[in-house]
Amino acid sequence: MADTKLKNTGRLLQLFFPKTCPVCEEILEKNREICEKCEKNLRYISEPKCKKCGKPFEPEESGSEFREYCMDCAKRAHAYESGMAVFQYSDELRESIYRFKYYNQRTYAEFYGKAMAHYKKQIQDFGIQILIPVPISRKRRIARGYNQAELMAQALGRELNLPVNKNCLVREKNTLPQKELNEQERRNNLKNAFKISENVIKYKKVLLVDDIYTTGSTVDACAVVLKQAGAEKVYFISLCIGAI
Repeated sequence: MADTKLKNTGRLLQLFFPKTCPVCEEILEKNREICEKCEKNLRYISEPKCKKCGKPFEPEESGSEFREYCMDCAKRAHAYESGMAVFQYSDELRESIYRFKYYNQRTYAEFYGKAMAHYKKQIQDFGIQILIPVPISRKRRIARGYNQAELMAQALGRELNLPVNKNCLVREKNTLPQKELNEQERRNNLKNAFKISENVIKYKKVLLVDDIYTTGSTVDACAVVLKQAGAEKVYFISLCIGAI
């Protein structure tokens, strides 16, 4: 009886509030998370790519197939072990993430989480025990109503059957948007921005979850704090990453 009611409720919601594509906003066919056209147009990350952060090398870049690290990772050390991203950053995804973050399009998280689950085997090989979303400040969370990284982590956790800890890592400072700053300003902006709210990190191998990776300053700042609290290895996954 309860299952029947849930199914009927789902049909009514789909009738009056049809699910739309998280990229183009067209109404979706039943059981789809993204329309067929957008699924074909999105640029998935593939080799050759940086062995540290996962940024793709440009195909025309001379000798890229022989390189291990992107220019950024070659010249600076990162606090995290390595990371991965699903898509190359594009205008379409920029608009999608903007609606997800600022226009309450929380349903997009399901598609994002399933897309991230493309790395299921790699995540299992890392021995990941917990997913930790990159936190936003209390002020920003109150204004927005939710943390987009947390929704993505929960969706990914359901796909991988992994727990999500949304409370152990907190953001103390309401930092400036990273996209408005250069590399050095990004690091300074994030100095002492994060802290651990629990005394002991019970998990030794953790996966940070965020929407966009640019220079890695945010992931590094989180990784430093997590390792100081007892985590041995910190990896990251993001929905998008910029090409070099």
